[in-house]
Amino acid sequence: MADHIGVRMCTFFLLFFFVTPNQCMQCHFGCTCFAATNTVRCDSKDLRAVPLSIPGYARTLIVTGNNIPQIGPDSFPELENVTNICLSNNRITELGSHTFSSMVSLRSLDLSGNPLALIHPEALSIPGGPLLELNLSRALYNSTSLTDLTTAMRWGGLAGLVLLDLSGNRLALLAPAAFSRLPSLRHLLLPHNSLASVRSGAFAGPRRLELLDLSHNAFRAFPAEALGELGRLGKARVRLGGNPYLCSCESRRFAAWLDSSAAPRVEDAEDVRCASPRELRDAPLSGVGARAVGCGVPVRGVPAGEASLQTSYALLGLVLGFVGMVSVLVLYLNRKGMKRWVAETREACRDALAGYHYRYEIDTDPRRGPPSDGDGDITLIGTGGSMRCVYSLCGPARRDSHNPT
Repeated sequence: MADHIGVRMCTFFLLFFFVTPNQCMQCHFGCTCFAATNTVRCDSKDLRAVPLSIPGYARTLIVTGNNIPQIGPDSFPELENVTNICLSNNRITELGSHTFSSMVSLRSLDLSGNPLALIHPEALSIPGGPLLELNLSRALYNSTSLTDLTTAMRWGGLAGLVLLDLSGNRLALLAPAAFSRLPSLRHLLLPHNSLASVRSGAFAGPRRLELLDLSHNAFRAFPAEALGELGRLGKARVRLGGNPYLCSCESRRFAAWLDSSAAPRVEDAEDVRCASPRELRDAPLSGVGARAVGCGVPVRGVPAGEASLQTSYALLGLVLGFVGMVSVLVLYLNRKGMKRWVAETREACRDALAGYHYRYEIDTDPRRGPPSDGDGDITLIGTGGSMRCVYSLCGPARRDSHNPT
């Protein structure tokens, strides 16, 4: 009995001295460790780097509100057991290459609230691709960051990613096939950005998308191309509320799409409301009819856009016809004055042409000689063997020595 108790005590001490130090490392100064929930929190401690002394039992690591300019592969050594990590609001500007490569069990990564200016192409690369959730809300510093993220998503081996949050990043445009390497994506969150259009192929790639959030962006309308792209989402739920929609003739197609059974289910249809014109502000877009938006009733067999274009051409023709009639009426009432003006113009043209003809005859007279170097323009004209000098500038005539008076 004593031998059995001695063996058990020996085993206990061996486990305590050799196993416990590795699995129950002392909590880092400034952090709080919760062994019961396998959680370590380091909140607002003005840390300059991610703590290295993380207990081995930790499954969730929360480091927020600090001042950590950059993180790399050296920031997370021996954290292969961590499944959830939150690094929000740490002023992180750079993600180094293979930053999370040692975290082979990582399932959820939160980088929200960081001004990420540089994301290396392989920053999100983890062997085995275990990552399921990626939160990058309010995390992209500028458009270059979006380009870096697109490259990182293509090279990072994120084929198993299920949730991607890109809300609040001032995104103005989605590149075609930006999510093509995320075939397992089910939740794509893009609210509170500046998106104004959806291009063809923008959501190509995810085959099992369940939720697409486009609420609170800058959409004013959804043309046929955008509706076709949304229609390819199948039975996915879509959020479109909070956008400044313009309720006009072109909105009728979108309103019909909202009510059609072929469209994805719009979860916040009651929030899809008109922002302009003023008389329709805050009115549900799905209930806006043709007359409410100032459009004529569409002609049967003619699309609404073509009918509107034909109406514009008709109005232009009426305006031009009216202007032509007024011009003809003005000319008729002033016909006497027009005749007098034409006669005066004709006489003036005759006088001008006669003057030009007279000057031409004088300039081409063969009897004119070259001008002299005297005070005036003198021309010598010979008549019957005698010479007579005259001023060509209508001066008085003089006799020369050969023809005295």
